[in-house]
Amino acid sequence: MSSANKTSFFMTGVTAEKLKKLGINAVVGSNSDLHLLEKLASEAEFTFAMADSDDVPATQAILRGMKKRFETTGVAPKLINTSGTGVLSDDAAGQYAADVYDDANPDQIETLAPTQPHRDVDLEILNADKQGYVKAYIILPGMIYGIAKGQLVDMGIQNAYSIQIPALIRASLDRGSGGMVGQGKNFWANVDIEELGDLYLALYKSIVTNPATGHGREGIYFGASGESTLYDIGKAIGQALVDLRRAESAEPTTFTKEDMDKYDKYGFSKLFLGSNSRCKANRSRSIGWNPVTDVLASIKPEVGSIINRK
Repeated sequence: MSSANKTSFFMTGVTAEKLKKLGINAVVGSNSDLHLLEKLASEAEFTFAMADSDDVPATQAILRGMKKRFETTGVAPKLINTSGTGVLSDDAAGQYAADVYDDANPDQIETLAPTQPHRDVDLEILNADKQGYVKAYIILPGMIYGIAKGQLVDMGIQNAYSIQIPALIRASLDRGSGGMVGQGKNFWANVDIEELGDLYLALYKSIVTNPATGHGREGIYFGASGESTLYDIGKAIGQALVDLRRAESAEPTTFTKEDMDKYDKYGFSKLFLGSNSRCKANRSRSIGWNPVTDVLASIKPEVGSIINRK
């Protein structure tokens, strides 16, 4: 990919100028600039969509552009889209575990209701692939953990933190105790931020070198290295707080309705923090992806980092 012409679409001019210093053609706009999205997609052999997994109009604009390219060249352009394992979520409210989905089982995945989170965007893309004018690959990350590092973070281009675990940490710091929705019996698939980046690279390399790389209904790739209950994550946060003298007990307690309302500012969502999102990344592993890190080992460093940022 280093020798390819690369264009990035960003929402701020400051970020664009920084990217230009790295030799990347940076275009400033937003997901509401549908004509611009369509134009850029029509000019690209590969498109990585990573901005919003729920924006149907932006997705449709990208697909229109890719269809124009196909009609001009006769070659289906490739789309690597970012969705999320939130599409698997249920309404367990922390009270029970649920079934495990396998990314190598398209029949199982096709049982998901079109009303599931992210599913409307996924279906637009899968339909385009079925029509033959796009080769579509969808990466679905689980709960992302860890602190991103590298040149893009140092330059202020990339955000170093994810959403769900930092939200739990900030709420736990405020209330002086780890927390969970209900009994925390629900499981979420998870993935380290650096290893998730490895999955994008593994998929790109596989597409370039192996024409048989699965796409469309055979092109669902879970970004999941393992899973944990939200009780275990809450307890790991609690233990880190005890170790750092920010709490007296490691045992997590149930978030009250008042807690959920109060911590909404951190990106809290009862649907996601109380739901199950369980999966096996067999297809992802089949293309050479081999994640090895553990979410619970990552908690204490992330707690310490968030404390130092306050």
